[in-house]
Amino acid sequence: MQIVMPKLGLTMTEATLSAWKKKEGDQVAEGEVVFEFESDKATMEYEAPAPGRLVRILVAAGETVACGTPVAVLETGAAVEPADAVQPAPATQVGTAAAVTGAAEAVGRAAPVAASAARGQSRVEATPAARRRARELGVPLESLQGRGPGGRVQAADVEAFVPAPAEAARIEATPLARKLAADLGLDLTGIAGSGPGGRVTREDVLAAARPAASPQSSRPIMSVRPSAPVGRVEPLRGVRGVIARRMAESAFTAPHVTLHTEADASALVLARQQLNDELAGRVKISYNALLVAICARALAEHPALNACLVGDAIHYYESIHVALAVDTERGLLVPVIRDANMLDLVAIQQEGDDLIQRALAGASLPDDLAGGTFTITNLGMFDVDGFTPIINQPQAAILGVGRILSKPVDLGGEVGLRPRVALSLSFDHRIVDGGPAARFLQRVKQLVERPFALALPWERRTAGSA
Repeated sequence: MQIVMPKLGLTMTEATLSAWKKKEGDQVAEGEVVFEFESDKATMEYEAPAPGRLVRILVAAGETVACGTPVAVLETGAAVEPADAVQPAPATQVGTAAAVTGAAEAVGRAAPVAASAARGQSRVEATPAARRRARELGVPLESLQGRGPGGRVQAADVEAFVPAPAEAARIEATPLARKLAADLGLDLTGIAGSGPGGRVTREDVLAAARPAASPQSSRPIMSVRPSAPVGRVEPLRGVRGVIARRMAESAFTAPHVTLHTEADASALVLARQQLNDELAGRVKISYNALLVAICARALAEHPALNACLVGDAIHYYESIHVALAVDTERGLLVPVIRDANMLDLVAIQQEGDDLIQRALAGASLPDDLAGGTFTITNLGMFDVDGFTPIINQPQAAILGVGRILSKPVDLGGEVGLRPRVALSLSFDHRIVDGGPAARFLQRVKQLVERPFALALPWERRTAGSA
């Protein structure tokens, strides 16, 4: 049976196979971990669905593939023939165009019935490894006679079709390295591989593509200071790759406008202290929980900010799902507290704690990080006074929160110290104008300064009245 890359959640489309826990030929018990894989949200383990033997690994550790792609073959019955049982036929000629043509004619003479049947079928029966090898060598599967069970084409059949495959085809290289080398017109045979077992990687191809340094003249025009040595190279993939792609898309597609204000946080600090005194350690309310409740109330009153752009239409969300940016070892994750306007502070805190713990442990479920309608990013714990946040598309806006810091303020003719907090609202000007955005930020400031207003009922408004 084939083991495929699982799909967990509606938003998951691809994953990186990060590590194999079993190697080819190993016996596997049902429920035993076969490999680890990493989506853009979490690292997870794949457990064997049945006992058997791991016959062949089709995807190497470190490769990113689409969900549903076969990654291995698991032999679950004694009658199943191992995928590597058929060895390639010995090569007898040098790999020239004439030799390839002769091999094709030989295959055609040996199995005219099988070839004709293959042409009549809409899909040739072939193993995933055979299909991948056929794509690499440019071999049409319809021309091959399968020697596997039921006439199935195996990788060995593809190898045997070409009497002496070109050296580049025999070079072990990642699919991305092959594509990049083809795009750059580079010969893989001249590239030394730095991957496992000498496999050529994307970085090896890029290194080979760099122009060689020209000989220095006896009298250089100017001296060039050598570049600093590179200590570590980390591929831009997984969570980091997703963050890079989304931030670039947001920065270059959404016309950002950022509004800044500062609020008196005296009442917010007092409210948090009194709430935690009342709860007596059962739950500890954080500033983030209060901010989620404040933004949820402000979004309910100003729904123009609870929206997204889909094509040429603005979609206004009926629900309010507040996303909270979390700094993790794997990168920035944004778990979502759903229906935040329907939850009390204790429920918001408990839901947020669960989501953040999973994010920090690298165990977020795909749906934990999907469906947000508005985002809060708080850098106050890092002594950041204020900053300009980037919109988490396709959302309309994001609120940046700085640290609470005592500052001198005018107290009716006298100068006194009051805790102040910086609030920065970035919004997509395609979706909302400056006036509605400013009124929303003003309401957030009011609720920060009067947090007990959260206990009062609110009046629902339409998007046009925000």
